[in-house]
Amino acid sequence: MRKLLLSFVFMLVAVYCFAQDRQAILKVMHTQEEAWNRGNIEEFMTTYWKSDSLVFVGKTAPTYGWQTTLEHYKQTYPDKAAMGQLTFDIIQIKVLDKTNAFVLGGWKLTREKDAPGGYFTLWFRKIKGEWKIVCDHTS
Repeated sequence: MRKLLLSFVFMLVAVYCFAQDRQAILKVMHTQEEAWNRGNIEEFMTTYWKSDSLVFVGKTAPTYGWQTTLEHYKQTYPDKAAMGQLTFDIIQIKVLDKTNAFVLGGWKLTREKDAPGGYFTLWFRKIKGEWKIVCDHTS
């Protein structure tokens, strides 16, 4: 009986910790939306791992590095009109362990003349106590 009770308590603690991590990841995604919608790409990029090992996979090919990703965003979205208003539809968040998580979702930009959108998969890693995107595949 004691082992069963200890197992149950352990499971509750694990579920609680994963729920906190899930909420922290949702906050990162909300930070991205808000920064984007203010036209602030630099703030948007604070959610990414600031490393040459960051991977971004877009429509054409993978690119590597935080700075390269920042430059790509600035070139593709040169002003607030090009950026539009971003909304995310989070389909799934899977906290894999205490330092890794997977997010699947959709994105949509609302702009004056169009409304492009697509899907993304994100690999999050907890680095120095913060959830950061280490790999982004957006289509």
